Amino acid sequence: MPPEPAVTEAASHRPRPRRSLLFVPALRPDRFLKALDTGADIVCIDMEDAVALDRKDEGRAATLPLFRTRTHPHVEQMVRINGLSTYHGLKDLQALIECEAPPDAIMIPKIRSAEEVQLIDTLLAAGPARAIRFCVIIETNQGLERALDIARASSRIDSMILGAVDMSADLRCTKAWEPLLYARSRLVHAAASAGIDLLDVPFLNLDDPAGLAAEAQGCARLGFTGKASIHPSQLEAIHAAFTPTAAQIEKARRVCAAFEQSTTGLVVVDNELIERPVGRSYYRMLAIADRIARGSA
Repeated sequence: MPPEPAVTEAASHRPRPRRSLLFVPALRPDRFLKALDTGADIVCIDMEDAVALDRKDEGRAATLPLFRTRTHPHVEQMVRINGLSTYHGLKDLQALIECEAPPDAIMIPKIRSAEEVQLIDTLLAAGPARAIRFCVIIETNQGLERALDIARASSRIDSMILGAVDMSADLRCTKAWEPLLYARSRLVHAAASAGIDLLDVPFLNLDDPAGLAAEAQGCARLGFTGKASIHPSQLEAIHAAFTPTAAQIEKARRVCAAFEQSTTGLVVVDNELIERPVGRSYYRMLAIADRIARGSA
């Protein structure tokens, strides 16, 4: 039997950092360029929760033209669409199918099954839309139950995010750390199994920086790779929680260099045996280090 191939993500598919995601309301397109300058790894224009029902068309019309002129290539530019089961969700998909310059990715809300993701994948399979990547929101009890299947539903999925407000309502629990610990842990398992990134829900109290820092640090320890935000002032604490130390980055360079020379799925660095799945974490550290080196962290 031939040896298992070594990790090769550094060569052509090094993961991009997804420590932070900053939401921008669709009805405020003037804030988009400002958001791209904040240092957030992802900027997501929200056409769903941030837009009232009678202004959805206005929000869509203001959002999609923003991607015709692309700046800030190291920032992932994303749009949160409306749910597939809604009229405006269908109009969002039609607009994306017809869009000549679509965003890098879309955030898909209210996902309850892998089949829903696969349907969107099929609908966006032609033209420029075929390059669109996916971030799926898990915010219902049904979605939580099927999280692993959803995470593996499409090769377009790069990330998953917890929608804690709707999730806590569905689970009949308080939106707090302890009641949602099981939900967070289940999503960590699903995302890790699928090899995708996992972001936590925004911390909504802008007057509690200590609470934000504690929640971000707790998510990082649990296995999340990043956290969403609603204001640029929250990015510093989020980056502090999800950015590796200089010592960790230096070790990541040595581990990844060893994998590049290895013909198996195992390397030994600092007398530690490191297997290929663990190697992906080190490549993610290098992606973060590259971003810091560009001066945009």
